[in-house]
Amino acid sequence: MSLLPEFLLKPIRPYLRAILDGRDSAALTNTALYAMHRESLLSSERNRAPKRLLAYGFRGYSQHDEDGMIQEIFKRIGVSNRVFVEFGVGDGTENNTLYLLLSGWRGLWIEGSQTSALSIRRQFERFIKTGQLTFVHGFVDRDSINGTIGNTPCSGAIDLLSIDIDGNDYWVWEAISVVQPRAVVIEYNAVFRPPLAAVAEYDKNFAWNGTSYYGASLKALELLGARKGYALVGCSLSGINAFFVKQDLAQDKFCAPFTAENHFEPPRFGFYKAGALDMHPAGVGKYQIF
Repeated sequence: MSLLPEFLLKPIRPYLRAILDGRDSAALTNTALYAMHRESLLSSERNRAPKRLLAYGFRGYSQHDEDGMIQEIFKRIGVSNRVFVEFGVGDGTENNTLYLLLSGWRGLWIEGSQTSALSIRRQFERFIKTGQLTFVHGFVDRDSINGTIGNTPCSGAIDLLSIDIDGNDYWVWEAISVVQPRAVVIEYNAVFRPPLAAVAEYDKNFAWNGTSYYGASLKALELLGARKGYALVGCSLSGINAFFVKQDLAQDKFCAPFTAENHFEPPRFGFYKAGALDMHPAGVGKYQIF
């Protein structure tokens, strides 16, 4: 008879079988423990609340559980034109909108890396040729972002904006006016917990060095979102992305209050990445405190 309840055993059974078969037991044990921890968190009374998004998360092509949470957001608020804009998409195979692209949406990707740009043009040639995907190779900053998007077919009212540039995310979102998304996904720095509203100072040439110095705290993004007319409706369980919905669309469809204090999730980066640490190494830089 097992000492663990079934809801904890179910997600780790494949890893336990592999361990018993003698396959890389240390790595598999670590993965199994993360799976059990994740299931335990999702089964808590707080996270089972029907208006919270956490229970709906799943990973298709997203970095963590964002694909499922995005799907649930649009199940609740509906879609208009099924158009997305995302920048910081890597090589295109792991981001917040590939799942949507493959589901028939159309949109714009912007990516600064030359290597990633070559990969996108090769792997997504068919989507680019048909016009379903518009791709721009270039680095994003707050002074050029409106011009970059405005020169594509994806400006104006859209369904989703996704921002993940590992640094100036807050400042670029603040500057964006050429699109009016119904929902926004943006990376936050989970080192800073509510109620601290902290933002790394703007640096056009910022390049993330893999440490904890980057971006903005969830509280800072909550306040910025409110000024732009958006409600904070959830965060990924791994403590990476925050989800916003237009205030008039959020209504009673999501878990109120729409605050960082209610929706904050701490850094748990190892949930979906074997061998990953739960936090980045410490980094120090200049922050603005609001």
